[in-house]
Amino acid sequence: MASTDFKDYYEILGIGKSASEAEIKKRFRKLALQYHPDKNPGDKVAEEKFKAISEAYEVLSDPEKRQKYDQFGKYWQQAGQTSRGYGPGVDMGGFDFSQYGNFDEFINELLGRFSTQGGARTSASYSYPPGGAGFGDFDGFGTTGAGFGTQAPPSEREATLQLTFAEAFHGVEKRLNLGNEVVKVRIPAGTKNGSRVRVKGKGLTNPYGQRGDLYLTMQLTPHPFFQFDGDQLVCELPIAPDEAALGGQIEVPTPDGMVKMKVPAGIRSGQSLRLKGKGWPLPKDGRGDQLVRLVIVAPKQLSALERECYQKIQANRAENPRQAVEQYANLTV
Repeated sequence: MASTDFKDYYEILGIGKSASEAEIKKRFRKLALQYHPDKNPGDKVAEEKFKAISEAYEVLSDPEKRQKYDQFGKYWQQAGQTSRGYGPGVDMGGFDFSQYGNFDEFINELLGRFSTQGGARTSASYSYPPGGAGFGDFDGFGTTGAGFGTQAPPSEREATLQLTFAEAFHGVEKRLNLGNEVVKVRIPAGTKNGSRVRVKGKGLTNPYGQRGDLYLTMQLTPHPFFQFDGDQLVCELPIAPDEAALGGQIEVPTPDGMVKMKVPAGIRSGQSLRLKGKGWPLPKDGRGDQLVRLVIVAPKQLSALERECYQKIQANRAENPRQAVEQYANLTV
């Protein structure tokens, strides 16, 4: 970045230099929603504003980048150089850095921190915290920054993608707005929470023109009936007392339709039955199993006939369901 192109990221986001990470994120969300291209189709001013606030957030949301930006100002991107060469295509704003062994020497001289004995310069020792990539919970994208050394890697981009259970089960094609381009991404069937999809060449561009990859982490919207227990697809199904006592065939919802399931006589509430091959799609081929947890539900409203039948059952019950626990009455030890 040329020195004349210096951008005040704090001013762009409209925050003070002491703003916390939470304040920066909150402000960015508000501005991003206001100037997002989807809300301002064809508005070039809004598009440029969106790019500027995205660039500002990329720097200020990254502790390492923010520290360098606060410390070195317009020269923050050159901070940490360890060689005389600053790489092709890096604009130094017309300043000749080649006279310095590294960027710290330039800062030392700028601040007057150098030895005049024998004309030799001495470098102060600066320590920068290690960088790291994380997942942003914004609708847009977080970044892993690339340095300006000769071994600078491409910059990766991270995002969380929200899917419904149906989209994750069947697979879906999504259109993603990356700010200056729209890309189509195919999400395979059987995606689960935490699954990652790599979109090659759709990350950020480093100073050498190399573009990194986009990594999408899947997040499934909770479903009212189906849940996951580890890798197993599970559900909870209510049954009537007579179905539990007598057994029989009942119908169970599965991700691809209703199926019949045999319930053994005398099943207890909370027991689970397995539907083979009716669960979640497996990574390579086939389907897992669906576990059906049965819950015995007593009717709240009884017809006259039902009440009469239940009264007869009660009067003629052959088994006491609490007999096994009566031994624990009158606990003395």
